[in-house]
Amino acid sequence: MTLSTPQKLVGITAAAGLLVALAGCGSAPEASSTGDAAGEAVDGFTPCLISDEGGWNDKSFNQSAKAGMDAALEELGVEGIELESTTPNDYAPNLEQLVAEGCTFIVSVGFNLSAATVESALANPEIDYAIIDDLADNDFNGETDAPNIKPLVFNTAEAAYLGGYAAAAWSEQSGVNKVGTFGGMQIPSVAVFMDGFQLGVEKYNEDKGGSVEVLGWDMGTEEGLFTGGFAANDTAKQTAQNLLDQGADVILPVGGPVYQSAAAAITDGGTDTLMLGVDTDLAVADETVADLVLVSIMKAIDVAVRDATIEAAGGDFEVEPYVGTLENEGVKLSSFHDFESQLPEGLLDELTALQESIVAGDITVESPNSP
Repeated sequence: MTLSTPQKLVGITAAAGLLVALAGCGSAPEASSTGDAAGEAVDGFTPCLISDEGGWNDKSFNQSAKAGMDAALEELGVEGIELESTTPNDYAPNLEQLVAEGCTFIVSVGFNLSAATVESALANPEIDYAIIDDLADNDFNGETDAPNIKPLVFNTAEAAYLGGYAAAAWSEQSGVNKVGTFGGMQIPSVAVFMDGFQLGVEKYNEDKGGSVEVLGWDMGTEEGLFTGGFAANDTAKQTAQNLLDQGADVILPVGGPVYQSAAAAITDGGTDTLMLGVDTDLAVADETVADLVLVSIMKAIDVAVRDATIEAAGGDFEVEPYVGTLENEGVKLSSFHDFESQLPEGLLDELTALQESIVAGDITVESPNSP
């Protein structure tokens, strides 16, 4: 599925951002503002958040969104409502509950909530909405389906490109020359990671004369390995095991808690395989798997939610899409943490140069799943 391209917001150039990220390995990530400080909220402002499957403790996109909303609530000094969805059947009822409880700003976490969010927004034009990882363009006409929805989307392919390059370098250094990826549901916000990952591996092979193979995904056909959901279950573990059985020594599980199943497959098999995290710095967010996480492909979901909530609180809500990129630091690589000393010589400099080239427009990371 190809999403239309919204007008991209111009952010602060951050060519050195990778260096900052690679150098950091401190405390757990917190929502931080890239915009103006919070002022007073308009009377009656009630911000609300509804999760996708996976819940608030998924160490990924739901949890990051909650961190952003919680930061905004604290800064504004207002109370909000946060509802978890455990199945897709919860989306519409949860939205109805938020409307009934007087929410004036509602953030939906994830592509899967798109149809229910559009329906709710059209029925309640007086309420401001935002949605993460979706343009709310379900009829594919290039426009958001409701005039009161602000998309918060991320060109994750750019950061995944750097992650794929790093994974390929690690795999060639180990002599395996095989990396793999699998996703939860085959939706654009998942596949975009896999596209960027494959493109990064291909760039490594092109630059280094390498022969690193990508297992589990073919960008040309948009076919690959998916679990069908975002749960950490036997299906996810078996899917990860499929890649391990084929010899992959770095794998990218994309889909919230599915990383837990990948970690279990690696640990149970006693292999030296490593993972890449997604959305948050997984080595920090879940210290139980830190020794398996080479690096993470991050999205600043917390910052986007915080900033959109602050904007709505002031009565100046704008529905123009926010698009996170390497340039505005909406996407980035984390630190390599304890693996930094084991990286191939010169890799950090190569990644910084690649990021600078992407920001400058000299390299265009083209994914049919990018916003």
